[in-house]
Amino acid sequence: MPTPPLDLTPRLVDLVSRISEALGRWEVSRGAGISPRLRRANRIRTIQASLAIEQNSLTVEQVTAILDGKPVMGPPREIREVQNAIAAYEALAGWNPSSEADFLKAHDLLLSGLAGDAGRYRAGGVGIYREAHLVHMAPPADRVPFLVADLLAWVGTTDLHPLLAGAVAHYEIEFIHPFSDGNGRMGRLWQSLILSRWREPLAWLPMETVIRNRQEEYYAVLAVADQAGNAAPFAEFILTAILETLQTGQVDVQVSDQVADLLSVLPPETELDAAELMRRLGLKHRGNFRKRFLGPALEAGMVQRTDPDSPNSPRQRYRRS
Repeated sequence: MPTPPLDLTPRLVDLVSRISEALGRWEVSRGAGISPRLRRANRIRTIQASLAIEQNSLTVEQVTAILDGKPVMGPPREIREVQNAIAAYEALAGWNPSSEADFLKAHDLLLSGLAGDAGRYRAGGVGIYREAHLVHMAPPADRVPFLVADLLAWVGTTDLHPLLAGAVAHYEIEFIHPFSDGNGRMGRLWQSLILSRWREPLAWLPMETVIRNRQEEYYAVLAVADQAGNAAPFAEFILTAILETLQTGQVDVQVSDQVADLLSVLPPETELDAAELMRRLGLKHRGNFRKRFLGPALEAGMVQRTDPDSPNSPRQRYRRS
């Protein structure tokens, strides 16, 4: 079967080594494993960031509310995207990364109710444009089933390190562009699946947050890899994102002293308004409270608004996630 083109650069070798070391340190620091709270927080961040890359405007708080089955005000399509992504990531552990049937099931879950051809390969040609400029012409539709079959067979048999195999698979999915919609989401989802089969904690790694913050670079490096006919530039970008996620502590949803103090005065199953939280914390400056205490807690998904659709409501209260 064809082997996807990848030049094993010194940079890639170094990244694989550094990620393995950082992951080992992180696993040791977690002791018995990743707590349910941390898994939940990172999964929320993964879904929100992955969809934000595709222009979904829903916030971490709104994604949290949807995960909890609570009503959210927002564009119906964007709410459905979140619901579908939650279902897909919950099914992740049951899929085989080399199975075409699972690959199509995953797309069906991600695009259910959003695309008429969810779970089926595209029927027509497609070009990828950035600011009216064609940056990638995907292979003809009649080649898609064969190209995907070759890719998934390679995933199932390659001896390449899983970090590299996951990055290559992500790139190849974007290159083949097998679906009429949802290809970016599928590439990121399938890479997470491949990585999780190597080291289970990587199923909960929110590398999408780094990709979202470097979105223009993400698209630019895809174009560079296309022009080079080689996945190495894209693999270097993706592995750098994974390393940064591990090194900067994003994977641990670090809790500052201020957030810890806020949580200490907000008991579980309790809803309090900002004034009461400030009173309990002994604070008088509202700006300081929002910047150092409430804002970081909301961003980390550890605290949520009772009315996420009206952030400035005078009746707004806060509770633990």
